[in-house]
Amino acid sequence: MARNVTCGQATMTLLEAYGIDTVFGIPGVHTLELYRGLGLTGMRHIQPRHEQGAGFMADGYARVSGKPALCLLITGPGLMNAATPIGQAFSDSMPMLVLSSVNETENLGAGRGRLHEITRQSDAIAPLVAFSTTAMRADQVPEAVGRAFAHFASARPRPVHIEVPLDVLHQPATFKNDPRRPAGRPSPDAAAVAEATRLLAKAKRPVIICGGGVVDHGAAVAGLAERLGAAILLTTAAKGTVPHDHPLCLGSTLSLQPTHAFLAAADVIVAVGTELSETDFWIDRLPIKGKLIRIDIDAENLVRDYPPDVGILADGGATLRAISAELGPGDSADRGFPAAALRTVRAANDATFGPLARKHIKLLGALRDALPDDGHVFSDMTQIAYTANVAFPCRRPRTWAHPVGFGTLGYALPAAIGGQLAAPDRACVAVAGDGGFLFTVQDLGTAVEHKLPIAILLWNNDGLGQIRDDMIRKGIPQIGVSPTNPDYLALAKAFGAKAVRPTSLKGVKAALKKAFKADGPTLIEVRQDAPFLA
Repeated sequence: MARNVTCGQATMTLLEAYGIDTVFGIPGVHTLELYRGLGLTGMRHIQPRHEQGAGFMADGYARVSGKPALCLLITGPGLMNAATPIGQAFSDSMPMLVLSSVNETENLGAGRGRLHEITRQSDAIAPLVAFSTTAMRADQVPEAVGRAFAHFASARPRPVHIEVPLDVLHQPATFKNDPRRPAGRPSPDAAAVAEATRLLAKAKRPVIICGGGVVDHGAAVAGLAERLGAAILLTTAAKGTVPHDHPLCLGSTLSLQPTHAFLAAADVIVAVGTELSETDFWIDRLPIKGKLIRIDIDAENLVRDYPPDVGILADGGATLRAISAELGPGDSADRGFPAAALRTVRAANDATFGPLARKHIKLLGALRDALPDDGHVFSDMTQIAYTANVAFPCRRPRTWAHPVGFGTLGYALPAAIGGQLAAPDRACVAVAGDGGFLFTVQDLGTAVEHKLPIAILLWNNDGLGQIRDDMIRKGIPQIGVSPTNPDYLALAKAFGAKAVRPTSLKGVKAALKKAFKADGPTLIEVRQDAPFLA
């Protein structure tokens, strides 16, 4: 490192050496030294209109690229403004590095009313990250960054927070830009693989449940399923891991009763890279009655809620390949599910959709027709997305993103911005409801500034539709669920975006295709009461 370089400058050049190429953040008086360092690098800076946008953009960037993404935040309010997307990234296992300033070392915990002060800032963010650490000296930064990237590479990838006190940011730095080589993910134990293989070799009705932990290992999933004749079920985070039209795939239907009944008849279930959490199936407990094999990188998942008959702490893809190899050659024609049985389940699932979901499915069909297979969809917490989590067909991994688990509103638009920046040559869509869209609508300005051709499919039901419907169903007065909406087309145009309200499904498809080729974002508003959805 050159002489007379500060810790703030050296930190940014070190992060570039680790492969960070994009920084999401809003500069502030406490991060000026880090921005001085940013100017020494080739990293791209994206300024959202609120720090919440920075977190969601980093999440979207990580989901599409599979690489760690960086948020750069000021002390106190900057970090707290991003707490919601950090929590979402924690829930959905996204590799996000959160770098923030903090008050001077002599003021930590003092409560002296310093600018932006939180007396225990690291503690405030700790529940939302894998770990939070404070670099008390310049020479502690390389170890903190190394720990973060080791976590991303070898463990369940959750956000990491590194804070650097203001006085430390100005200290001279002599550390080198030498990334520390992280260990890989653990390999599966041979004895556990053999035990799992013995169970599967005897299985007559096997099922594989895939979570986001194997989103990049679709070939391994399909390979084992084809050997066993096993049905494949995907969580929302795993949509597209195996194409929806694969003969053995039942899609992301874990929330539907016909799938529950089907799963109850399975004699061996492999759950790989999934927590088996409430937001994957929306019942108290999945009806797992057969033998259970759990494969996960997170040791706690192997003992939580569904204790397995065989637990394997290892990378999911490597483990599935090891089991396939252990099975060896052989005729599997006498086991597994015949095509007719899976067709019956698919038909029963299709029959569960009610009138509102049928409207959603019409619009989602237009989206599917217009969107290339490698196009990305980022959805918000909105009724059309809840239908789409089950019904929208995906053929490629990392093409569907939804704020599962933490379930935050406002996700779709800023996350789509991050996704579009990660893969600028691919079509990108944000699907939002009218209520959630207003949480982060200001980042239309970010999309316009960077000329991002994002299609924003806005489902307008004049309120918080899901909560309003729940109130009606439970006999609760409809309080706070029908706020006054703006003119969304005028609002989008005020930011410099394009805006249209199609009058037919054909018009929706045409608007989407045009949006993918535009020189900025396009808002496409579709009302729930549109006649063409009747």
